[in-house]
Amino acid sequence: MDFLEFTQQLVNGFSLGSMYALIAIGYTMVYGVLRLINFAHGDIMMVGAFLGYFGMAVLGLPFVAAVLLAVVGSASLGMLTDKVAYKPLRDAPKISLLITAIGISFFLENIFNVLFGGTSRAFPVPEYMEYIINAGGIIFTVASLMVPIVTLMLLAMILWVLYKTKYGMAIRALAFDVNTVNLMGIDANRIIMIVFGMGSALAAVGGIFWAVSYPSVEPMMGVLIGLKAFAAAVVGGIGSVGGAVIGGFIIGFTEVVVVAFLPEYGGYKDAFAFVLLILVLLFKPTGILGINFDKSRF
Repeated sequence: MDFLEFTQQLVNGFSLGSMYALIAIGYTMVYGVLRLINFAHGDIMMVGAFLGYFGMAVLGLPFVAAVLLAVVGSASLGMLTDKVAYKPLRDAPKISLLITAIGISFFLENIFNVLFGGTSRAFPVPEYMEYIINAGGIIFTVASLMVPIVTLMLLAMILWVLYKTKYGMAIRALAFDVNTVNLMGIDANRIIMIVFGMGSALAAVGGIFWAVSYPSVEPMMGVLIGLKAFAAAVVGGIGSVGGAVIGGFIIGFTEVVVVAFLPEYGGYKDAFAFVLLILVLLFKPTGILGINFDKSRF
C-alpha cells in the first residue's frame, strides 16, 4: 500500500466516519444526561433523511432549505419524543426507558413503512455535491469533502454551547444531579428536551449526508447505521462528545480499510465494526476517551 492509496482511503474513511460521528454525538449527549441509550436515535436520522427528500423532491426546495427543514423537523420530533415518551418515565427503572426507546424505534420504522412503502426512493442529490475533485491523484466529491468539515464545525459549536453558555452549564450540571438542578430553580425537563433537540438535529444532518453519499432513503435505513453510530460512541467513550467523533472516524476508517484492502471480506465489513468495539472494550472498558462520571461530563 503506497502513500497515495493510503491517503485516498483515509479521505474516504473520514467522510464515512463523519456521518457516524454526527449521529454518535446524540447518543453520547443523551447518555451523559439521562444514562439512557436512546435506540430510537437511528430512526430519528431516518426521519431527517426523509424530510430532506420530501423538501427537495416534493416541495422543490433548494438543498440548504431542505437541510433546515430536516433539522427543524427532527429536532422537534426528538423533543416531542422526550415529552411524550420519556418524561413520564423519569423516575421509572432504566429498563423501562430502554424498552420505550425500542418501542419508539419500531413505531417510527413501521409508520414510515406504511406511509412511504418499504422500497428505497432515490434521493435528489444536487449536481454540485457530486462534482469530482482530483487533488494530486486523490479523488473525492464535494459531498465527501463537506461532511468532515461540517462535522468538525458542528462539534466546535456543541462544545461552545456546553462550555461557554448558560444552557451548556445547565446541561453539565443536570448530568451530575437532576434533583440539585431542580432545587436551584432550573427546569430540568426543559434542559433535557433541549439535549434531545440538539442530538436529533445532528442526526438529521448525518441522515441528509448519508442520503447524499448513498443516494436513497428507506424506512429501515436507520437501524444498522444507528447501531454502528452507537458502537462509535462506545469506542470513543460514551459520555464524551469528542470521543463520539473520534469513535465515528475510527469505525468509518475500519469499514473502508476492510473493503479496500481485504475485498474478500468486504461482505463482513459491518461485523468488523463490532469486532473493533469488542476489542476496545476488552482493553479499555470506558472507551478511548472514556470519562469518570463522578468527576466530569462530556
